[in-house]
Amino acid sequence: QVQLVESGGGLVQAGGSLRLSCAASGRNFDTYRMGWFRQAPGKEREFVAAITWNAGTTYYADSVKGRFTISRDKAKNTVYLQMNSLKPEETAVYYCAADRLWFSRSSVVSTATYDYWGQGTQVTVSS
Repeated sequence: QVQLVESGGGLVQAGGSLRLSCAASGRNFDTYRMGWFRQAPGKEREFVAAITWNAGTTYYADSVKGRFTISRDKAKNTVYLQMNSLKPEETAVYYCAADRLWFSRSSVVSTATYDYWGQGTQVTVSS
């Protein structure tokens, strides 16, 4: 089983920035798509961003385009989410997820597409 461990969450003021990290186990992620989701209390888990491991093709929710950047470091088996200009309504638990077959054509924004999940990291944005 692939294991995913998120880190980098915390408390930040509105307009500030955070960078989340997701460390992945394993030795070959060439067919994987890695994603970030977030879930606020009482709300559905929602898609934030995704990236294919091999080519680095990216996908973003409309609400974060221009402010968030997803990237990966193959040598470190790590995925990042750089979050700029954070808003209070983006307070949530942020989860890293892995889809082991990016070419399956399953929806990149659906939680059901992803095979592995991390434990989540809390991001709190104060006003």
